[in-house]
Amino acid sequence: MLSSFERLLFIRRVSIFQELRDEFLVKLASAMDELSFPTDHTIFEQGEEGRSLYIVVSGRVRVHVGDRDLVRLDAGSIFGEMALFDAEPRSASVTTTETCDCLTLNQLQLIDAIEETPEIAVNITRALSRRIRELNGKINSYETELKEIKAINTSR
Repeated sequence: MLSSFERLLFIRRVSIFQELRDEFLVKLASAMDELSFPTDHTIFEQGEEGRSLYIVVSGRVRVHVGDRDLVRLDAGSIFGEMALFDAEPRSASVTTTETCDCLTLNQLQLIDAIEETPEIAVNITRALSRRIRELNGKINSYETELKEIKAINTSR
C-alpha cells in the first residue's frame, strides 16, 4: 500500500494528471482506491459494464480480445477509461501478467474531477488518441502481413 505522499508523487507522474495543481492532486489521490491482483487475474472482461478507470502502480497487465493482445501496460499506464465516457460495455479484457497493484477512479469521481479541472478531460483525450494511433498501426501491420501471405499463397 502506498502512503498518501507516495500516492501523490506517483499520480503526479501519470500522463493524465501531469501539470495539474498539487492541491487538486492531493484531493484526487485521497479519493482513489488501491487494489492488488495476483498474476493471471482477469481484472475485467470484454462486455462487462465498466464504471472505473485503473492506473497501474506496479506490475503489468495485458489488454486483449480473446487470445489476441492489443497492448501490454506497465506502471503509470491507465486502462478502462473508455467505458467511463461512453457508457458502453468494456471493449476488451484486462488480465495481469504479474502481481499488480492499481489505483482506481470511479465514474463519479472522474466527473467531479473534470468539473473542477477540465484539463483532465484533455489529457485523457490525448491518451485515448495515442492508443488509437497505436492500434491503427497494429491493424495496418496485420493487413500488410495478410497481403504478403495471400501473395505468397497465390504465387504457389
